[in-house]
Amino acid sequence: MVIKGRIKSGEYFDSVTLMIVGRDLAAMPGVKDAALVMGAKENQAILKSSGLWLAEFENAGDTDLLLAVKAESEDAAGKVLLGIDEQLKNVRSRADAEEEHRPKSFEGGLKALPGANVALISITGRYAGEEAMKALKAGLHVMLFSDNVPIEKEVELKEYALERGLLVMGPDCGTAIINGVPLAFANVVSRGDVGIVAAAGTGLQEISSIVSNEGAGISQAIGTGGRDVKKEVRGIMFLEGLKALLEDPSTRVIVLVSKPPHESVLRKIGKTLKGVRKPVIAVFLGAEDKALKRFGMIPAANLEEAALIAAAISKGSDAEAARRALVAREHELSEAAIKEAEQAAKGQKYVRGLFSGGTFCTEAQLVFKGIGIEDVHSNVPLPPFAPLADAWKSERHTLVDLGEDAFTVGRPHPMIDYSLRGRRIQDEAKDPETALILLDVVIGHGSNMDPVRELAPVIRDAKSCAEQAGRRLIFACSVTGTPEDPQDKAKVEEGLKAAGALVFRSNAAAAKFAARAAEYLEGE
Repeated sequence: MVIKGRIKSGEYFDSVTLMIVGRDLAAMPGVKDAALVMGAKENQAILKSSGLWLAEFENAGDTDLLLAVKAESEDAAGKVLLGIDEQLKNVRSRADAEEEHRPKSFEGGLKALPGANVALISITGRYAGEEAMKALKAGLHVMLFSDNVPIEKEVELKEYALERGLLVMGPDCGTAIINGVPLAFANVVSRGDVGIVAAAGTGLQEISSIVSNEGAGISQAIGTGGRDVKKEVRGIMFLEGLKALLEDPSTRVIVLVSKPPHESVLRKIGKTLKGVRKPVIAVFLGAEDKALKRFGMIPAANLEEAALIAAAISKGSDAEAARRALVAREHELSEAAIKEAEQAAKGQKYVRGLFSGGTFCTEAQLVFKGIGIEDVHSNVPLPPFAPLADAWKSERHTLVDLGEDAFTVGRPHPMIDYSLRGRRIQDEAKDPETALILLDVVIGHGSNMDPVRELAPVIRDAKSCAEQAGRRLIFACSVTGTPEDPQDKAKVEEGLKAAGALVFRSNAAAAKFAARAAEYLEGE
């Protein structure tokens, strides 16, 4: 394996162009990985963490384009380097021919759309904070999609917004639904009386979709960015989002979603809820129920449970009815898992989870932990699980967040581009110890428009590869979305089933099936 690179100076390329070209390069014969990024320090750090760093990049500046390719041979790497200029030129020319006029600055955008009240910002993190401040000073709410914004700048933005009655959703906020309008990664859901505040993007998508699919609907779904509930940010926007829903007459049921907030933030949430009559369901993944009940919240163990409780209450039922339905399903999942695991060949004993949603990877780890499976590795491990020595190589039971920086440098998010996950599936299928591959499939606005076209051939090939080696490979997955999404949840599920995958109604259900299968295989 060789790593080759090149620095191209004096020409700027936008991130979309670089992602398209990077994806095409990674698909070339003999290429294992490739990345094109501008030379900002954040991008340099990501190249280092992903194993694509070269000493010659050390003195690159922000306006330099860095190309790195990992290939099976010098010849394969050389072909990439020789063809890069032509590919960049072709993609840019195509974009220029298709693109309508777009403002080149925030000020130009505001002039073109003077009635706007929300700014959605997605640029390099070191510049995103200043653009967000411009929007706040112009009286706009902000959805800050960008990551790598310094936490000090996040606090500054949110304190400024708080004083002026404005929202800052983010940094690293990928999902929101405001007054029925989906922003960034979001799903087409029914309007209704369930409001959501979430410091977890795919968590918000999962809950809003399940609520809608259960016949209820969403009033507002406010994302805050994952750091908001940490001690440093003090839950500023999480609390503002909660207060907004408490005051909103169209919101009758509230769902709060995040990893466990810092204790100081949790106390503030509890204080805000004192005397509140609206039911508030909290799914703080990994938090203890006792603490949540003390503050008057209805605890939920996972995203699906939170969504089902919210939908039940919205439709006039109660939390216990939703929980009873889930308990009844537990036995069915266990029986199905054992039936499938019994057909594994000798030596097949491990689950490999490949997630596009970080919240889903966390949720799956909690499921495995709850069942008592301890031998789990991850690139984002929860205690007591172990970190992977190499994020690109699975160890025993492995649950991987493919949305982490090591995987996304120079390429689109895995909800958009399935190529990296496809290659990882192929690798797992060749491993004689792999028994089950666990996947999440997230549809909706911003996501891959045809996930079946991308995944079905890979699933079929992986199962065929295993069968030729005398093994049987299980695929378990869930589809987050609704039938109204552009991709149509029902059609996606049908396509995945036709390819040989088992499709479950939620990520939690798929993870429980996988964990029960792992439990059975460990006992063999």
